[in-house]
Amino acid sequence: MAVRGIRGATTTDEDSESAIVDATTELLAQIARENALQPGDIAAAWFTTTPDLTAEFPAAAARRFGWEDVPLMCAHEMAVPASNPRSLPRCIRVLLLVNTDRPSSAMRFVYLRGAQLLRVTA
Repeated sequence: MAVRGIRGATTTDEDSESAIVDATTELLAQIARENALQPGDIAAAWFTTTPDLTAEFPAAAARRFGWEDVPLMCAHEMAVPASNPRSLPRCIRVLLLVNTDRPSSAMRFVYLRGAQLLRVTA
């Protein structure tokens, strides 16, 4: 058994509680599906948002998703200038630390909505 990292990101159309919760829930559900995760597999989740998202914590969506016993943390991303191709407005990112017997190469990262651009330019 080892701890592996799984990355993911998504965007919202607006800074509202419902937009942040909906986008985060969609992201977590997709990551969980693609990696066959159960809440007990997750050692911790670290969420970041761009500074333009302040209406709700992404961790609130994780709790509603059923991750009651998972340690969660939220922070803001660096304010990278908009001229940088990896600077994306209204972006939610997550790093999940999961306990698994699978190798790092088996972890599936998920980038949804506007965050799909991060996979092209990263």
